[in-house]
Amino acid sequence: MQLGNFSVSLTVKDIAASRAFYEKLGFRQTGGDQAQNWLILQNDTATIGLFQGMFDKNILTFNPGWDRACNTLSNFEDVREIQRKLKAHGLTLASEADEATSGPASLMLIDPDGNPNLIDQHVQSPASPRR
Repeated sequence: MQLGNFSVSLTVKDIAASRAFYEKLGFRQTGGDQAQNWLILQNDTATIGLFQGMFDKNILTFNPGWDRACNTLSNFEDVREIQRKLKAHGLTLASEADEATSGPASLMLIDPDGNPNLIDQHVQSPASPRR
């Protein structure tokens, strides 16, 4: 299964303090808007999102169709195909992508320890997704 680019979305109490902390660890801002209470930070090997007041829990995030720099991949597994595979494996989804659509969509599932996993596709589906 091709889940795409991975990041951790952290729920933070003070986005400025969290940004300053992670910058001291070598992260730099690559996206987001601190005035809107969200930032994307990267170092050489990791991507984290800082989100103030948006989520109750930290979220593991996967982005089908994107590389680490948010460039669209020419070939990737569509979120709906991933959804079908997850269901075939007997997993219960907390939210689902609409099977009647194409392009951007998302689904959410919760791991056995209560950690949310978001599979969030931001780009148009390839004409023939890998199966």
